[in-house]
Amino acid sequence: MAALALAWVLGSWGYRAAHQGALGTLEARGENTLHLAVAALRGQLRRFDRLPGLIAQSPEIRALMFDKNDPARVQETNLHLRALNDLLQSSDIYVMALDGTTVAASNFDLPHSFMGGNFAFRPYFRDVFTRGEGRFYALGTTSLVRGYYFGAPILIDDAVEGVLVVKIDLDAIEQSWRGSDYEVIVTDPEDVIFMSSHPDWTFATTRPLDNERRARTLATRRYADVTPHDLPLSRSAGPGGEVLWRYAGGAGTRDYLVLSEPMPDADWTVHVLVDTATAQRQALALVALAALAAGLAGLAAVIVAQRRARLAERLALQAQARAELEGRVEARTAELGQVNRQLQAEIGERRAAEQRLRDTQAELVQAGKLAALGQMSATLSHEFNQPLAAARNFAENAEAFIERGRIDEARANIGRILTLIERMSAISRNLRSFARKPNARLRDVPLAEAVEGAREILDWRLKAQGIALHLDLGAPPPVLRAGPVRLQQVLVNILGNAIDALEGRQGGHITLTARAEGGVATITIADNGPGIADGVIGRVFDPFFSSKGVGKGLGLGLSISYNIAHDFGGTLSATNCPGGGATFTLTLPLAEAATPRPEPA
Repeated sequence: MAALALAWVLGSWGYRAAHQGALGTLEARGENTLHLAVAALRGQLRRFDRLPGLIAQSPEIRALMFDKNDPARVQETNLHLRALNDLLQSSDIYVMALDGTTVAASNFDLPHSFMGGNFAFRPYFRDVFTRGEGRFYALGTTSLVRGYYFGAPILIDDAVEGVLVVKIDLDAIEQSWRGSDYEVIVTDPEDVIFMSSHPDWTFATTRPLDNERRARTLATRRYADVTPHDLPLSRSAGPGGEVLWRYAGGAGTRDYLVLSEPMPDADWTVHVLVDTATAQRQALALVALAALAAGLAGLAAVIVAQRRARLAERLALQAQARAELEGRVEARTAELGQVNRQLQAEIGERRAAEQRLRDTQAELVQAGKLAALGQMSATLSHEFNQPLAAARNFAENAEAFIERGRIDEARANIGRILTLIERMSAISRNLRSFARKPNARLRDVPLAEAVEGAREILDWRLKAQGIALHLDLGAPPPVLRAGPVRLQQVLVNILGNAIDALEGRQGGHITLTARAEGGVATITIADNGPGIADGVIGRVFDPFFSSKGVGKGLGLGLSISYNIAHDFGGTLSATNCPGGGATFTLTLPLAEAATPRPEPA
């Protein structure tokens, strides 16, 4: 019995605490809804707050006050008010004389027109003379449409000559409240509901009307001929002092948490009613969960007691198994240690072999360059002999001219000799740069300069074989991110191979084109030679592979060029042209799109 009593006390206390916490959560949510509802109402009222006073002082309204009995003036004002009403999207706009009779209205041509109606009993009319403006919410006696009325005086020489009234409806705001999880109502000073998210509650009272409050309502005819009825509500306080209403309607009894905020300017009070059934269900669910947890805890205690015996037996078996496992682990660890040492030795040997391979490859690349340079130097001796022979002839002629006193002609011959010497020096400089192993950083290299340097080196071969070299570098020629010497080396290797392929052919020609697009430059070198055999086209970039005869090359030129292109961040590929001949495509980054980095050796 003591345990049951304790459980009852704890359950009651837990339910009360859980219920209060759930109500606090609902209250926070309801506060947000209440603030939004009040903000919407205030925003709608403020939108029209200053408009009646401005319209009342317009020339059209002031002119009407002088000619209220002129039908033409009245009709003109009616049309003006209708246009304003459509523009402002208000319900009605009308003008009242000093006795309360409507003399002009925006609804002059509608069945429920205000024309000729007398509304002197409305507070918005009387307050204009006592307070300077009128504000009132009511059900229209003519239109039977709810609305909020703004009254403003029509002043002529600082004297009130009439009242202009703007009526707006708040049905759109009321419609937005419906369908939500909360009920939103707006009550007047007599606790009569005139706006509600629950349609059946409109024009009902939240507490019974006494004689005094009923008399005030009838005097202003706020609700026309509608008699407010009482809602079946009873009030109470929640566990934390919250305001609770119990509604005993036809659909059953429902409890609401009530949050209220007054609107003094409009003389309203906005209420948000939050159904507390959710809080009750949450509190009951928490208590049920707590009871279930307590039951599970008791069951767990029984299970633990039963498993303790089995656990002791398992521990003994595990200790035995652990000892056996530790022995196996030690043996396996020793084996793995031996294997690891062997692997470390093999890794060291492989690293040493890879380093030797890299060193050998670097030596072979440089050796290939020097071998290619040797071949070119041997063939270039013919190019040097011609300028030397010409220079000798010019020198002998210059000597003869000097003896004869023909100084100008001798000076011209000496100039020709200097030109030949400069040409041979340029060829020599290009060969020295080609043979040097580069180690500089990448920089901006104009493609035109690299092509011109390669052309100077190979020009004698082109002329000797009658090969035409066509250049189309674009306008303007691209500027690449590369090493100048290595880029020239790539061009010399590819052009040299094309010259070799055209050896013995009549009408041979080579076309070099360049185009820049998307941050890279695409350089193509095409010839009209026999092309590359289909069976070996995939191996042309392999080291020491050559399709030339014995003694005509080491097979390193294209391999070196392929690696240089990749060092620059580009690519090099080879294909056969559909009409015959081979095409080499070199793609390299443009100067603007490249990232500076050291050029590999």
